[in-house]
Amino acid sequence: MIKFVLIAIIIFDIYAFIDCAMTPQEKIRKGPKWAWILGMLLLDPFASIAWFIFGRPKRNGNGRQRPGRIIPPDDNPDFLRKL
Repeated sequence: MIKFVLIAIIIFDIYAFIDCAMTPQEKIRKGPKWAWILGMLLLDPFASIAWFIFGRPKRNGNGRQRPGRIIPPDDNPDFLRKL
């Protein structure tokens, strides 16, 4: 049981580190990118949890950034492809 928890924490830390490293600096909500990466290296898993709460950019439900304008269904290629 303890091995499973340790492996889960390591996987979570690696995912958070890669997510932070791949996120552009201008999209990070709080703090500089270098501070998040340094914190993840020194303060596992607390910095990783803080990354998902405070630093990671907010996204809508389907994983894409929110569009700047609303597209009606008859002009939306994703909607038309599903028909």
